[in-house]
Amino acid sequence: MLYMLSRLLTRLASLTSWVTPAAVILFVFVTSWPLMALAEPAENELVQPANYWWYFVVTAATVGYGDFYPQTAAGHVVGSYVIVGGIATLTTVFTKLASMLERMKGRRMQGTIIVAAAGHIALLGYIPGRTERIVAQLIAEAKDERLVLCAWDETTAHPMPDQEIDFVRGELTDQTVLNRAGVHRARTVLVDARDDNEALAIAVTVNHLNTKAHIVIALRDMERAQLVRYVDGNIRCVQWHTPRMITEELTSPGIAEVYAELMSPDGANTYSIRLSRSLGPLIVEHCQMALGRRFGATLLAVSVHGRLIVNPGWHTELPPGAVLYYVSPRRLGTEELTTALRSGTPSPGTRWLSGWRS
Repeated sequence: MLYMLSRLLTRLASLTSWVTPAAVILFVFVTSWPLMALAEPAENELVQPANYWWYFVVTAATVGYGDFYPQTAAGHVVGSYVIVGGIATLTTVFTKLASMLERMKGRRMQGTIIVAAAGHIALLGYIPGRTERIVAQLIAEAKDERLVLCAWDETTAHPMPDQEIDFVRGELTDQTVLNRAGVHRARTVLVDARDDNEALAIAVTVNHLNTKAHIVIALRDMERAQLVRYVDGNIRCVQWHTPRMITEELTSPGIAEVYAELMSPDGANTYSIRLSRSLGPLIVEHCQMALGRRFGATLLAVSVHGRLIVNPGWHTELPPGAVLYYVSPRRLGTEELTTALRSGTPSPGTRWLSGWRS
């Protein structure tokens, strides 16, 4: 009987489905019950149908409660056969589980998985070093966001296996590959290709799959942005050489347009000006009110004793000669700013009243 069991296991070894352990345990049960009935006396409760299935389960599982047991030597042999069959079945089950886990890990490493996520950030394109930097910034700023990296075929293994990021590999203009990365369900998509022509081709495919996603393209030549507008005016183009700005646009849609406007000579620009020492010490609130009400400008930062403070608190004290950094339609002159500030200068630490006269 043990020989027949070994032959059965050999034949079923090539099977990869869960039929294998089920077939083994069923074979052992069907063959052991008649043998046990022949080996044991009729008065042994073990061979009764209501009891044998329980004995078989606890024996095959190597638990052995002992409430039912064979009394004859032949019955002990059959019981040993049940134990061996149970061990063989458990071994098959554990082998199957280990194989499944290994295949899942292999598929994850090889990029052959199908991502079932929705509302995630899809990163299309992998450039060693650069992509790791972008991913690190995204993880730091968008901790709850799920990331999916989709790279070309030459990236043969997951480049960041230690990160909580899904990996898909294939041709980035292939809709099947993009669907495996869940691009059609993504909330945000970054196209970071090897050149601008490839980036434009990928962007067209992405826009065809998902018209609602926030699509960001990293371009080396920003003049190509005009071509992107022909595809979809809502697609954002960011300079390829500024990974930090790319990350900000992914997490804060529209911020790249703000930066572009600040850099444009036709819109508001950023300037700096040093406060006249004749004004004495001031507070940030006073400067904010003067810049906003008199000139339509916004204070961004201040430099105090060589230390830059971005977005300073309104009650921050400014010593004589501090430098202001502001956004304004034009550059302000020192005299006109001094005049505006002198029209009502509170002392440091004093709250500037909202009724400051214009």
